Amino acid sequence: MLKEYTEGDNYGKINSTNIVWHHATVTRERREKQNGHKSFILWFTGLSGSGKSTLAHALEEQLHQMGCRTFVCDGDNVRHGLNKDLGFSQEDRQENIRRIGEMCRLFIEAGVIPLTAFISPFREDRNVVRRLAGEGNFIEVFCDCSLETCETRDVKGLYAKARRGEIKDFTGISSPYEKPENPELVVAPTTQRWKNALT
Repeated sequence: MLKEYTEGDNYGKINSTNIVWHHATVTRERREKQNGHKSFILWFTGLSGSGKSTLAHALEEQLHQMGCRTFVCDGDNVRHGLNKDLGFSQEDRQENIRRIGEMCRLFIEAGVIPLTAFISPFREDRNVVRRLAGEGNFIEVFCDCSLETCETRDVKGLYAKARRGEIKDFTGISSPYEKPENPELVVAPTTQRWKNALT
């Protein structure tokens, strides 16, 4: 069941007043039963070019063929709509992940498996989403790819621009990436199969 928010939950104070939580009669459990599978968040994190989107979409294809209800939330795509008002400062990055976490929370309540492909560079922001999702509902997948390898895959030319100082707050160059401490899964795309898929 989707838990009610209380003061101090996760990202802090609820600013709206005179609101009451409405409990639905169609529950997550009923939706999962109808879908034939459990819902949970698959959260892909890593540097730009580490393979997050490629892996998320490849896995979604497999899950779709198995009859699972899925949706990939891609970092660039979300910034074209829901988060188009956000930049790449630390504060905006935190808000970006907060919104995505809330969206994924609704997906799992709907019985859907959301797969997210976001750099999500700050460890605490990812942990906030983990707490928001609840025990057993958040699977962190760390795409463990070196900065050097990611730069060789720089198909968008972003690393080169960041090196020249044309892009500010670029993760791995002028903004930090905090590796997960205890991810559920670590993927190191170094096999020839993944090299072919990611180039």
